[in-house]
Amino acid sequence: MSTVKTPSRQQDQGSPYDSLLARFNAAADIINLEDRYRQIISVPEKIISVNLPIKLDNGKVKVYQGYRVIHSTVLGPSKGGIRYARFVNEEEVKALAGWMTLKCAIVGLPYGGGKGGIIVDPSHRSEDELERLTRAYTRALKDVFGENSDIPAPDMGTSGREMAWIFHEYSRTFGHEPGVVTGKPLNLGGSKGRVAATGRGVMITALCAIEKMGLDPKKLSCAVQGFGNVGSWAARLLSQKGLKIVAISDVSGAYYNHDGLDVEAAISYAERNKGTLAGYSGGTKITNEALLELDVDVLVPAALEDQITDQNAANIKAKLIVEGANGPCSSSADKILDAKGIMIVPDILANAGGVTVSYLEWVQNRRGHYYTEEEINEKTDPVLTTAFEDVFNTHKEYNCSMRLAAYIVGIKRVANGIKMEGFY
Repeated sequence: MSTVKTPSRQQDQGSPYDSLLARFNAAADIINLEDRYRQIISVPEKIISVNLPIKLDNGKVKVYQGYRVIHSTVLGPSKGGIRYARFVNEEEVKALAGWMTLKCAIVGLPYGGGKGGIIVDPSHRSEDELERLTRAYTRALKDVFGENSDIPAPDMGTSGREMAWIFHEYSRTFGHEPGVVTGKPLNLGGSKGRVAATGRGVMITALCAIEKMGLDPKKLSCAVQGFGNVGSWAARLLSQKGLKIVAISDVSGAYYNHDGLDVEAAISYAERNKGTLAGYSGGTKITNEALLELDVDVLVPAALEDQITDQNAANIKAKLIVEGANGPCSSSADKILDAKGIMIVPDILANAGGVTVSYLEWVQNRRGHYYTEEEINEKTDPVLTTAFEDVFNTHKEYNCSMRLAAYIVGIKRVANGIKMEGFY
């Protein structure tokens, strides 16, 4: 079956999977990774493509294409989100699944990596249509999902609502099994602290980097690209730690104020304005591209992949980039950013707070015992700070970038798992 062609955000940058492989091979070369491990880790274990016929509200039937990629189950069941977006494609989902494998290994979770997606613009579908689509996707993958095999979660375009539908549809076949999916609403076995988790992880790892750089967070300016769940929470929590948030953005554009934005007011405005910053008057309107090139100390790209490329990397002025999104910097930008001396906290470390709290949700579901939000933070924060130290020490040991150091940590742990499992 031919792959459905979908819109691309950066046609000239290669696929996100190309970026993943370029960095994987560079890290593997540094540690002289044996070819047998390189062969196994560089490809997914399984790629599932499904076609989902859905009856629309107007009575017509439309077939949507969906994917689930299981990259690795060496260290445990595969774990990863499901995104609904018009630009979803197999190469993107493969990359996201591979990053999940490395991310889980870096923070020491007993998980492998997986990812899913459906080619759909959720803003153009009704709630009933999205529910039918989600349930059809769940039925198509009912033999893949499982709390001991593959555990989905929310991603771009999905939320606790979709996870509740997955949980219920799966339970209709297999009985009550809340650990089959994470990111659920609280009253269906979700975890406290989950909504803020990814943004909190960005804050924690950013502060670790700021400390290593010998800087005072209360004297730093920061721009955040993307004001969805990750970006808004990262902006809120970083501002609470003293950083001056001078720019924020979403699909409506970017908003800049040299003297600092009122992040809480911006979040309240977006909540009242159907989730968008359109019309926000707290800052001067600029483009998302201009936000990336602002003269700030800290830059948090928390929107889409491939926002910083070899086309604009030379114009980046931030001292520190903390990647809230998956793959916001293309591999073509790495050498340029490294040559400028910019420290980068890579996505597979910076945004690992989400999967860490997802793991705790899974544990709570299996035990039937639930933690307070304070307990969740007390368990999560040390995981992230320890992971940062592991990556930073590897960065020093091999005299390589933080990104390659993160890949090295993840690759070593997955390769060691393969070694201990033995070979066919």
